Amino acid sequence: MDIYLIRHTKTATEQGLCYGRSNVALSSTFIQDAKQIQARLPALGTNYKVYSSPLSRCLQLAELFSQSVITDARLLELDFGDWENRSFDAINPDELSHWTQHFVEVGPPNGESFASLCERAGNFWQELLLTPSEQVIIITHAGVIRALLAHILKLPLGNAFQFRIDSGSIHKFQYRDNYTLIHFLNQSS
Repeated sequence: MDIYLIRHTKTATEQGLCYGRSNVALSSTFIQDAKQIQARLPALGTNYKVYSSPLSRCLQLAELFSQSVITDARLLELDFGDWENRSFDAINPDELSHWTQHFVEVGPPNGESFASLCERAGNFWQELLLTPSEQVIIITHAGVIRALLAHILKLPLGNAFQFRIDSGSIHKFQYRDNYTLIHFLNQSS
């Protein structure tokens, strides 16, 4: 099974905005960005599935690949709780510092820890591997892709942020004989 993890394309948000679970608009370059992603993927066979985070910034891209997108809440980005739609610069510096030092175990106020995101993303992955398909496309977020990399590679969760995950990037995996092989990471235009 060939598995393509794809991060949604660029958003129209301002730099430094905290928008994990918020529905935000995509950049005006969405169509061009989506065409570049489609051009970098191989032709899809007849036995493929498309999964997506339920957020519109992922669904818009997923629907270009299939009329039968399977949405799954386990593919949602980190829940930033009270920090959603706030600039990181507007967050209390002491709270932000505490979170950045302990993000694996501690979530933002009324939000989610990275460990919780990793658990739900890992559960999705394990279930996916039990559902045979020739090809799978998963449209999701940077945090989920990092969580899945940590899960697959059995990395300490804090190390997941050493992976660069660009907007519109493709990450290819192949699952065969109970083994996941990474073909490439962070392929972008």
